[in-house]
Amino acid sequence: MEPRISIVTVAVRDLDRAAAFYEAMGLRRHRIRDGVAFFQMGGIIFALFPRESAEPDAGVTFGAAPSAVYLAYNTRSEAEVGAVLAQAEKAGGRIVKPAGRAFWGGWYGYFADTEGHVWEVAHNPDFPIDANGNIALPA
Repeated sequence: MEPRISIVTVAVRDLDRAAAFYEAMGLRRHRIRDGVAFFQMGGIIFALFPRESAEPDAGVTFGAAPSAVYLAYNTRSEAEVGAVLAQAEKAGGRIVKPAGRAFWGGWYGYFADTEGHVWEVAHNPDFPIDANGNIALPA
């Protein structure tokens, strides 16, 4: 297996509301087929899939709360952290942790989307982001 993630799929209760949130965050929805929302995010695809379809598809039953997995969006500057958090709140999300200094020296905060899925928004100057938006671990 090559070391990469191709698609991150998040199971949601309300596909239209969740897709509208991410469109308000500036993502462009690709309408490949009904019943799922796809968004290109750099070198991966971010997908939203209704829980009632995702559970039988995966052969699992999700709990009542969103997953313990959270997603992260790294920014090119400290100021962009605040801008993304504000955009998330304006789009209908909830600020979970306001922006502040991280123990590792960067600047970060958290928001939850309309389904309660948590995103970290962080600026880490030690993790460079190239012109295509790809992040890299320090050499």
